[in-house]
Amino acid sequence: MDDQNTITEGPEIRLFIILLCALLLLFVASFIFDIGKRDASTSSGVASKAFPEVNISARAAYVYDIRKEIVLYAKNEDTRLSLASLTKVMTALVAEDLNPLHSTVTINTEALRAEGDSGLYKDEKWSLKDILDFSLISSSNDGMRAVALALGAISRSNATTEEIITDFVREMNMKASELGLKNTYFWNETGLDESDVKGGAYGTAKDMSMLFEYILKNKPELIEATKESVESFSSLDRRTHTAKNTNIITSKIPGLLASKTGSTDTAGGNLIIIFDPELGRPIIVSVLGSTEEGRFKDVEILVNATMKYIENN
Repeated sequence: MDDQNTITEGPEIRLFIILLCALLLLFVASFIFDIGKRDASTSSGVASKAFPEVNISARAAYVYDIRKEIVLYAKNEDTRLSLASLTKVMTALVAEDLNPLHSTVTINTEALRAEGDSGLYKDEKWSLKDILDFSLISSSNDGMRAVALALGAISRSNATTEEIITDFVREMNMKASELGLKNTYFWNETGLDESDVKGGAYGTAKDMSMLFEYILKNKPELIEATKESVESFSSLDRRTHTAKNTNIITSKIPGLLASKTGSTDTAGGNLIIIFDPELGRPIIVSVLGSTEEGRFKDVEILVNATMKYIENN
């Protein structure tokens, strides 16, 4: 009887040991694969290791590593907020699509009626490239209005000012759709508030990051000047103009590649930058819905946190 039990239990024990070894091998393989998966960068994924804890006042923010295609930090990144003068980046992009950068823009009376005085002169002529750079750096409303008036409804010689602007803004919204900016919509070309409760454009921190990424990859010359603190320009009439960057922390950001501010009553304070903390590793920091002063502090906090993240990883 005892010999019969031994013969019966032998194969069962061997089968159990084989199964146990197989499970152990599966566990080890799974662990190794998981480590590799966590360390790998995946398209539009989230940072595999923790981003430093931050405390910012902005309603929405987004930090994106372009080279590794990972989101380092996100806060209400898909919440639609007023864009203010971030709008001017799309205005510049559409302007370059519509006309060569060496073409001429004339500052007319209608352009000078835009809110704010950038020191432009009636009937003054600029190259499109220079007026775009000047307007992006100084956030000039009359400069961008002049661009829209020069390029909107080109095929209609009898179009009114309103029709010209409407046509140009339509092109901006078509471009947003083309780029997949699903939560972005423009009401005007400057970003100025339409009323006390309605902004001139709406978008998200993520959408604005996507817009800046597209420009950096495809038309970097369009935003290159925005890294400068101060820049001098000469119009085609040989009038000299100085543009002071509305981003007052350009000198504090390591490897700054581009930046754009925005501030209105409906928007609060916005700021987007691209900086390169390592050679060839551009990072986009997008901040929306902060305060006029707080946006600069928020971006500095996120830049410092990004530097710490990179150092630790």
